[in-house]
Amino acid sequence: MSCRGFFAIEGIDGSGKSGMVGYLVEQLRARGGEGAATREPGGTPQGEAIRSLILSGADDAWDPHAELLLMTAARVEHVRRVIKPALALGRFVISDRYVGSTIAYQGAGRGMSEAFIRQLHAAAVGDVWPDLTIILDLDVETGLSRSRKRLATSAVDEGRFETLDLAFHLRIRESFLDQARRDPARHVVVDASGTPDEVRARTIAAFDAWTGLQTDR
Repeated sequence: MSCRGFFAIEGIDGSGKSGMVGYLVEQLRARGGEGAATREPGGTPQGEAIRSLILSGADDAWDPHAELLLMTAARVEHVRRVIKPALALGRFVISDRYVGSTIAYQGAGRGMSEAFIRQLHAAAVGDVWPDLTIILDLDVETGLSRSRKRLATSAVDEGRFETLDLAFHLRIRESFLDQARRDPARHVVVDASGTPDEVRARTIAAFDAWTGLQTDR
C-alpha cells in the first residue's frame, strides 16, 4: 500500500466516514506512513469556524450561493495550510469529505451547476483533487437514522442537512455514485452496509487493490 498521497472519504450522512478515516490512518501508520486525518468543512481554525456556521441552525440560514462560497472558503484554507504542506513533505492526508461533497450537496442537492462548482474550485485552489476518493455507499434511510441518532446523543449542533427531506439525500447518494462512474480511475465504491468490521475489511481491500493498480501503471 502506498503510504503517501491525498485520499478522501465520501458518502451520505451516517455512512461511517469519520470512523473509516481513523481506521485508514491507523493502517497507513502501521505500514510506515506519516500523515494525518482531517475534515471538511474544517481542518483549520478558519475552517472549523465556518463549520460551526454552516452545519447548524435552520436550513434557510444560508442562500445556496452563500453556502457554496463558505464551503469553498474553508477549502482554500484547508488546502493551503494542511493538504499542500503535508503532500510536499511526502506525507499522506485522509480527509473526511472534500470537493466531491460540494458537488453532491450544493450541486445535486441544492441544484447548483456542477460546472460552476468545478470552475470555482479551480479558481480558488487550482487542480488539487484526491488521488483516490473512497465512497462509502449506504441506503439513505439507514444513513439518516444513524446520523440523527448520533446527533441526538451528542452535544454537537451539526444537524442542518439532516433536517432536509429524503429526496434531497437520495440526490446526494446518486451524485456520489455518478462521480464514481464518470471517473473510475480515482474512485472506488464500498458497500457500507453490514458490521463495522465487514465495512473496514471491504475498504482496506479496495484501497490495496487501487494502490496495486497505480503501482502497475
